[in-house]
Amino acid sequence: MARRSSDQVTAAAQDVESVPGLSELADAVTTLRTRDEVTRFLRDLCTLPELEALAHRWQTVLLLEQGVPYVEIAQRVPTSTATVTRVAQWLRHGTGGYRLALERTRRRRGRS
Repeated sequence: MARRSSDQVTAAAQDVESVPGLSELADAVTTLRTRDEVTRFLRDLCTLPELEALAHRWQTVLLLEQGVPYVEIAQRVPTSTATVTRVAQWLRHGTGGYRLALERTRRRRGRS
């Protein structure tokens, strides 16, 4: 599968829907500098079930990128196959956020 650059990801992405307060939340996230700061912010922002759901979605993205079958992902994460399907749809046709994060985490791991 050909990889797209972040410029291509942005160009191919859908617009982000207007959600009241989302820009301010994004501004707050961009001020955080370390994994610990982000972890603390997310823990204060979200309930444990919300954090678990977010973590499961990211784990799903990582497994989808490895080509793991949907049913196996649902068992390993654990999550529903409906969630795996939804995440796969956003990964392929979403706003480009998953792709950008995947690309950047790959680069960061490459430097480590």
